Amino acid sequence: MSSRARALALCTALVLALLGTAAFAPLPYSVAYPGTTVNVLGDDKGKPVIALTGAGTRRTTGQLRMTAIVATGPDATVRLPDIVRGWFRTDQAVMPREAVYPVGGSTEEIAEHNARQMRESQDSATVAALRRLNRSPKDVKVKLSLADIGGPSAGLMFALGIVDKVDGDGAGHDLTGGRTIAGTGTISASGKVGAVGGVPLKTQAAHRDGASVFLVPHEECAAARVELPEGMRLIPVGTLDGAVDALKALRAGGKVPSC
Repeated sequence: MSSRARALALCTALVLALLGTAAFAPLPYSVAYPGTTVNVLGDDKGKPVIALTGAGTRRTTGQLRMTAIVATGPDATVRLPDIVRGWFRTDQAVMPREAVYPVGGSTEEIAEHNARQMRESQDSATVAALRRLNRSPKDVKVKLSLADIGGPSAGLMFALGIVDKVDGDGAGHDLTGGRTIAGTGTISASGKVGAVGGVPLKTQAAHRDGASVFLVPHEECAAARVELPEGMRLIPVGTLDGAVDALKALRAGGKVPSC
């Protein structure tokens, strides 16, 4: 064998060894999947998701479903084959681990962080909804219960659920118009809707659980169109008031924003 051939063989062996090592080495990514959805107008684990005192509540039809994703845990081992498989599947997404778990630390610390974000989201949703309803938090008490789900992304749907239970569309009708409507988005106490991430997976979860309409933060319209399930209607929203108005228009057959 010539020296050139030996050198080529050695280089090939080194490259194969590196590829083999990369294929089995843990990588700093998480693989995400469509998660659970919950109707905020109904019950979760035997408890009403939204319970109010100090205000009469309406009997509602239809559903308002918050959506979530699930991802491999911060301690899970994700390797190159997992990433390649995730790139080619529509029901998976490969995401940098720090994007899924922006705080470091243990699994317990991450769980506490997510639980804290959920509590803050619930507080903001309550304030925003009561402002919309012109009700005082001194007179109306809202208890929100959602087991085993953390993070801030259910804020919009919590706020819409409170509005629907108390006032509907203001004219005796449900905001949903009897439909199953899903959505995602953070919410501030002033009613501003914010982006959340993982929207393509959330639209798939919503479709799986019977939703035909999906409320999405304005800035995530493009992301929501990726792998959008057939028959799913996207409605972009930027505020709680805008979301209520869009649902009222949808029920009445009026002009509804679209992505």
